[in-house]
Amino acid sequence: MTSSLRTRAVHAGRDDLTDLGVHAAPLDLSTTYPSRDSAAEAARIDAFAAGAELAGPPIYGRVGNPTVERFERALAELEGFDHGVAFASGMAAVSACLLSAVAQGKRHIVAVRPLYGCSDHLLESGLLGTEVTWAAPGAVAAALRPDTGLVFVETPANPTLAEVDIAELALACGEVPLLVDNTFATPVLQRPGRHGARIVLHSATKFLGGHGDVMGGIVVCDASEAARLRQIRFATGGVLHPLAGYLLLRGLSTLPLRVGAASATTSTLASRLGEHPAVTAVHYPGIGGPLVAFEVDGDPHALIKAVRLITPAVSLGSVDTLIQHPGSISHRIVDEGDRHGAGVSDQLIRMSVGLEDVEDLWADLEQALKAL
Repeated sequence: MTSSLRTRAVHAGRDDLTDLGVHAAPLDLSTTYPSRDSAAEAARIDAFAAGAELAGPPIYGRVGNPTVERFERALAELEGFDHGVAFASGMAAVSACLLSAVAQGKRHIVAVRPLYGCSDHLLESGLLGTEVTWAAPGAVAAALRPDTGLVFVETPANPTLAEVDIAELALACGEVPLLVDNTFATPVLQRPGRHGARIVLHSATKFLGGHGDVMGGIVVCDASEAARLRQIRFATGGVLHPLAGYLLLRGLSTLPLRVGAASATTSTLASRLGEHPAVTAVHYPGIGGPLVAFEVDGDPHALIKAVRLITPAVSLGSVDTLIQHPGSISHRIVDEGDRHGAGVSDQLIRMSVGLEDVEDLWADLEQALKAL
């Protein structure tokens, strides 16, 4: 039976609960699982080491966890993929994708700026043995090499909210997998796999969790890539804690409602910011969403200090509205010239809108803008 995304968000990962005789998804905190048949366990571990998905009961928490697997299945379903692999953080997920490319002898990455600052830094530093070529979307095809393992893009991009035509970029990638960071849009606003992306990544810390109290990352992809990512996760230990998996699965059930409500508020705020004399530019994506970036005429730090209802903090996707200065926090680690070249000016402010009343948020922004 085909259902809407809103319905699937409630039921994905929970389809078997009635048969189990429970209403809430079980939380399994075990780190190890007993078995009297060690010979059978050896055979299962050999199969897992060869890339097979673990069948039967769990073995050890670093191999897999039933609660985490529910979240993985649910997000994969919402994004339109067969497999999901969850990690301890969004950056652990990014790292695993890069290591997967390196493990296949494809250490060259083509990436489109801007990206989240730590993703940018990881690529630029070469800490994982990768080499990066930065390219505009229209120049990606020319930047590909025989050893290119991934094309990496974030759309809408952090923090400028610049958008890339995913279908056009996927076509330019040819046989090279396109990795799309879909953290800002979530499957509510776009599903990159429908447009040719072969790997989709989320910092689950943000909208998927939605309440600022859980950290995680997840990659959705095909079976072969998922097998490599599970092997990397097992070897490196970047596992998602079961309690985090439980909270993320719970967060998915309200994801469409939260993103829809926050997007409506953000659209109104973006329009009003565009008319304010202290605001020189507003960046709001064509697909909409709960994020807006704007540039101010004056000291952006004064605005950050002046907000009272809005929370001055890094991160995004929470039920409360968060505001930050990317040049000082999320993108501080990026070289200043590269930062500015990607459109991250020193006057840029990024705001993640929550579930507060739009008039209360506007009143706080108006009084804070006077500090400029």
